[in-house]
Amino acid sequence: MKKAILLIMVAILAFGFISCSKTDSNVQLIEDSNSVENSSGVVNTKDRAGNDIEVPKTVDRIISMAPSTTEILLDLGLGDKIVAIDRNAKGLKGEKGLDEGVPEFDMMAPDIEKLVSLKPNIVFTSGMSNLEGKAEPYKPLRDLGVCVAEIPTSNSIEAIKEDIIFIAEITKTSEKGREIVESIDAEVDKIARIGKDIKEKKTVYFEIAAAPNMYSFGSGVFLNEIIELVGATNIFKDYNSWINVSEESVVAANPDVILTNVNYIDDPVGEIKSRKGWENIKAVKNDEVYYIDNNSSNLPNHNFVKAMKEIAKAIYPDKY
Repeated sequence: MKKAILLIMVAILAFGFISCSKTDSNVQLIEDSNSVENSSGVVNTKDRAGNDIEVPKTVDRIISMAPSTTEILLDLGLGDKIVAIDRNAKGLKGEKGLDEGVPEFDMMAPDIEKLVSLKPNIVFTSGMSNLEGKAEPYKPLRDLGVCVAEIPTSNSIEAIKEDIIFIAEITKTSEKGREIVESIDAEVDKIARIGKDIKEKKTVYFEIAAAPNMYSFGSGVFLNEIIELVGATNIFKDYNSWINVSEESVVAANPDVILTNVNYIDDPVGEIKSRKGWENIKAVKNDEVYYIDNNSSNLPNHNFVKAMKEIAKAIYPDKY
């Protein structure tokens, strides 16, 4: 089950890389954009995918079909306003005001009738359901006048911050959203100041799916950005987005450090160390293979800061 969920999340992340356009360097608020509020308090604006949406005056019945968005909503203090989540976020039930009995749905094939019965005034989606030419399952909700805001998976720290500001603005929690973004900036800057002064950069292989179907990433992914900010170099930086990799390519690159966030096998670190032919890789030989928290390193939201701290400490324990 965990492996199946991982593959879904990898697909979401990869889809986000394809579908997200480049964002400006400054986080933009809704009121600074081309949004227009009419006399009834409805705000006409665009979601993060560029779709026109009408945000209702009152946002108090929220459906979140992406675990990364659900985590943001919870930290914006909106747990008690969430009336449904996707199945991948079921572990969040009972946290920060989210009801234990909140219903779960398949983000790719939700039961529209049940969603409608919950009377949401806004539904957040990830865009995952649009993959491979599938019919967009949330169109019936749009046709009924429900605000459906699509947030494609962001692949940079700046874009993640913009997602947070967007969600905060349309849920009327902009002040809390700015606080979260300011906290991100402070934590990232603290690490980046150390990272930029590191002259002898270690090389890193980050594994997000184990052998035999190994998966990693190149440039254009927020995890690659994190590796660079802490002062290291991703061995696959010359590739783009999420990639399948071969054992031979990792052995040839001979990384100084190996990181893994695989959580669907019992001992991912031990499994890597025991691979035939990997015993002479510097990371294995020097016992520099480390596990990084899966959730914070998978979901593109503010909690990536936890993963960033773990990554920094694992690669350069004497610096961080």
